[in-house]
Amino acid sequence: MPPVRRLTAILAADVAGYSRLMGQDEVGTARALREHRVAADPLVAEHGGRIVKTTGDGLLIEFASVVGAVECALALQQLTAERNADIPSERRLEWRIGVHLGDVLIEGDDILGDGVNIAARLEGIAEPGGICISDDAFRQVRGKVKAAFTDIGEQSLKNIARPLGVYRAGAASGPERPTAPPAALPLPDKPSIAVLPFANMSGDPEQEYFADGMVEEIITALSRIRWLFVIARNSSFTYKGQTVDAKQVGRELGVRYVLEGSVRKAGKRVRITGQLIDAVTGTHLWADRFDGSLEDVFDVQDRVASSVTGIIEPALQAAEIERARRKRPDSLDAYDFYLRALAEMRRFTAKGSARALALLHQALGIDPSYAAAMAEVARCFAGRRRYRWTTDDEAETAEATRLARAAIAAARDDATVLASASFALWNLNADAETALRTLDRAVELNPNLATAWGYSGLVHAYAGDSAIAIEHCARAMRLSPLDPERWIFLFGTGIAHLSERRLDDALVWLQRAREEHPNFPSSLLAWLASALAHLGRLEEARSMLQPLLAEAPRRMSTLRWGSVFFKKAAVWKFILDGLRLAGLPDT
Repeated sequence: MPPVRRLTAILAADVAGYSRLMGQDEVGTARALREHRVAADPLVAEHGGRIVKTTGDGLLIEFASVVGAVECALALQQLTAERNADIPSERRLEWRIGVHLGDVLIEGDDILGDGVNIAARLEGIAEPGGICISDDAFRQVRGKVKAAFTDIGEQSLKNIARPLGVYRAGAASGPERPTAPPAALPLPDKPSIAVLPFANMSGDPEQEYFADGMVEEIITALSRIRWLFVIARNSSFTYKGQTVDAKQVGRELGVRYVLEGSVRKAGKRVRITGQLIDAVTGTHLWADRFDGSLEDVFDVQDRVASSVTGIIEPALQAAEIERARRKRPDSLDAYDFYLRALAEMRRFTAKGSARALALLHQALGIDPSYAAAMAEVARCFAGRRRYRWTTDDEAETAEATRLARAAIAAARDDATVLASASFALWNLNADAETALRTLDRAVELNPNLATAWGYSGLVHAYAGDSAIAIEHCARAMRLSPLDPERWIFLFGTGIAHLSERRLDDALVWLQRAREEHPNFPSSLLAWLASALAHLGRLEEARSMLQPLLAEAPRRMSTLRWGSVFFKKAAVWKFILDGLRLAGLPDT
């Protein structure tokens, strides 16, 4: 006897996040699900449905009419929304529903076949509280059901041979009434960002949880940046499943920046894209993509969150500097003066350094307790000392040391301040022990802070801990490959290789540092000269050393600096031998 088949409308439904809810409260969740089903049964019967089977948190319902199936789906979601109105969002039971019109195989009271599988896959790509229907079902209900339908294009569904056209269904909008737009929330007094749920472009419901988990990791990582105001997860996720404009999000959440992205699966690989948007102007500030294997989703989540955060911090700071630069001089506050000073410091010129100090002192004049400004004054003085721009070396060093210690004491929970202040302190008095202890604290507070890792790498390099130095500098470059201070990370790697007498490697890294620095300190050319001399490239070594030989006081100062900062006598002797080969006089 041939198998019995028929064309029917299939509705598949399950509860979003059911395992998580059961993990939180097994008894309460099971009770709530029973109550939902009891309330839903009359609606199923009213629309001509037959419950084929229930499986844990799932339902399979058959309808003779596609119109009845879609109207029932809309009614079920409306009923669920009403029942959830007074329940906290993290405890709500929300249905995901898929509807398809297809041919099924009849076995007793059960129905089987591709038609059932497609309905189940459509349910899997629906948002919590949402409905997805196939294009076959849509053709039957178009113009017959009061609902809003959105064409989301062809979707590749798991274990379904060909892509399928899919529509989202939702309650129809009522007649429009002219309403005033909600007032925009005021922006906080520091940079602010919202991370929106990443769109799942895979057609695989498992990636929904992966994407949500990754966004939560990014929010957590960004929250470690003390100078940044980050919108909480529960507020950001109210936009899940919605197509929204970044400017609208900025107004509604009161943020200047919005991070959005998507996740797409291909086999066992996953591609994540992200873009940072200025929510005030709508300008795209940064975009990138990340690829990984799904064999360890938690590792991918951590790696992407770390990479995104490490890249976004300098991108946000650059955007904030540009915003402060455009402000009228009479409207600047302490934070704006601080940002303008950072821009001047990055010029690496004597005039830029002097302007930076003036701006930082204006910031401290407005707010004498501004720890970030104290740290940058100290770092600026340390740079002036390195470049020989000081007018009173002893007085400036004493003032900078005082401010560095004051910043460390005032900002025990601010990784950015601790990194800048400790690096300045090391440059000022070679106190590697205090610098490394404070940098460890900065990394503990914010493991994604590239500058902390890079500064730590350079200090370790001079201290003779070459393996640690290379590892920390590599992590800094991985976190922030476009960092404005990347030359420091390159230089630290070069010093570590030089200390280990890996001369070819040292030369590569030191030359890369020099190429990326707009005004490479002549005092640091000595280490390049030493490496070249040991390699037998004496003519190049002498040329590299020439700026130092031109002025005896500078030469002697450089030698004193090196003998203090290189903590291993054997390393310093090796470098000094190279300098002598390059033509450095013994006197």
